Amino acid sequence: MHLKRNKVPKSWPITRKGSTFVVRPSGSLKEGVPVLVFLRDMLKVAQNRKEVKKALYEKKVFLNQRPIADEKQVVLFYDIITIVPAKKNFRLEISTRGKFEAREIKEDDARKKIAKVIDKKVLKGKKVQINLNDGNNFISDIKCKVNDSVIINLDKKHIEKSVPLEEKRSAVIFAGKHAGKEGIIEKIIAEKKSTEIKTGDGEKVSVLIKQMMAVK
Repeated sequence: MHLKRNKVPKSWPITRKGSTFVVRPSGSLKEGVPVLVFLRDMLKVAQNRKEVKKALYEKKVFLNQRPIADEKQVVLFYDIITIVPAKKNFRLEISTRGKFEAREIKEDDARKKIAKVIDKKVLKGKKVQINLNDGNNFISDIKCKVNDSVIINLDKKHIEKSVPLEEKRSAVIFAGKHAGKEGIIEKIIAEKKSTEIKTGDGEKVSVLIKQMMAVK
């Protein structure tokens, strides 16, 4: 089932004019873009759906170090796309205009990704399952809390370390009117579930914890 172009989220960096329908992602509409849109419209490494499907069939495109099978699969914020023949890596980020953008990154950076902890569960045997905002779950003894971030080693498929949500940490805002801005956490207001962040241009903004993520 397709999506009408005029119903596409404003965060998708595609033209409002063109064919009536756009591919519908297999996941969230607002939290990412389909692989087809990422490759054809953002990177422009393919001209049409047929070329994208051929590249996926030949295992030329990887998402977080894993081959992609479906052009409708959603690429989420901070996910990493690798174009194998070109040996190039891109991370899905958000511009200060609130649009998703593909930022080229180094190969070493493509071996790890950061995600936000949204839940923790204690399983049988006192094993701890950490649930992340990108849909991944890990059994790990890493010390972290909900709303902290973790760095995932994509090669070894495990959590390498945690990045606590605390003052003086670098952060990125991925939702709301300040989406795309980066800065330093100056204050955490627990009762309001919000933070005060000083952005790179010196602006101080108030951001809900659910709209931002500590990155280092």
